[in-house]
Amino acid sequence: MRRETWVGIILVLGLLAVPLWALAVDEPYTITLATRVVILALAGVGLNVALGLGGLVSLGHAVFFGLGGYAMGILASHAQSYTPLAEWPILIEGSKSMPVIWLVACAVSGLVALAIGALSLRTSGVYFIMITLAFGQMFYFFSISWPAYGGEDGLSIYVRNEFPGLNTLDPIQFFGVCYVILCLALLLVSKLSRSSFGLALVAARQNAERVQAVGIEPYRLRLVAFVISGVITGLAGALFADLNRFVSPSMFTWQTSGEIMIFVILGGVGRVMGPVAGAIMFILLEHFLGGLSEYWHIYLGALLLGVVLFARGGLIGVLAGREVAHD
Repeated sequence: MRRETWVGIILVLGLLAVPLWALAVDEPYTITLATRVVILALAGVGLNVALGLGGLVSLGHAVFFGLGGYAMGILASHAQSYTPLAEWPILIEGSKSMPVIWLVACAVSGLVALAIGALSLRTSGVYFIMITLAFGQMFYFFSISWPAYGGEDGLSIYVRNEFPGLNTLDPIQFFGVCYVILCLALLLVSKLSRSSFGLALVAARQNAERVQAVGIEPYRLRLVAFVISGVITGLAGALFADLNRFVSPSMFTWQTSGEIMIFVILGGVGRVMGPVAGAIMFILLEHFLGGLSEYWHIYLGALLLGVVLFARGGLIGVLAGREVAHD
């Protein structure tokens, strides 16, 4: 078994061990902190499909994160106020069911990713970056001008949504739900990266002309990857909103897109476990240094600079030694 695989297994088991320890010593805040790591790592896993496999540097992934959050907020707010979303031409009611909310969040994020990708992927390089950034800002300004769902003040949900057979208000049970979803997403991306689709996508990233010469259309590969990326990130947004029981326009900001990208770069671009390592490091810095100084981002910037300059494989690359990521 490769050393990188062992590093991944240790990270996943460590991420499970921390909240179990916190449960034993009655530290519910630590469980919530671990849940936040899991959800943000899931968002990073989504971006890693587009960035790590497809080489698509997107500064608009907050669109999907925010859409997932607002899908949760809108459905849950209508359910708690007992008002339907629409009555014509068919009756559409709100919902407090997590599986229903996740399905809606994934569907909305996937459709929007399809539309954005169909337009943005006709460009490349800095133009692609700027178009995805522009879409993110469009959705941000739309959300702050939407008074029906809180506008710039955001939207609060008073009770966490429900999952069959579980008490989701119990921090450890909600962590368990998020943890299982993260593990399934990691398994999906691992299988995807080794599939014929994943290999063709990586080849298109390295040399699109050669891929096109053998009859494979790089545009379609990248569009499918962009949609899968958007769906996973949208699901993370729904979980993040459920964790906080609050959704706000800040989920659409370019800073949110930047943070998700930081998780991927810190952990290792293209590494399956990279977003997990990056999210853990980010939350640790925020938790331990944020209490010391409001300028803790200086230390994050220094670490990020060091990774970019001296550790091309990110934290996973450092821990795994000289092994190279799947390219």
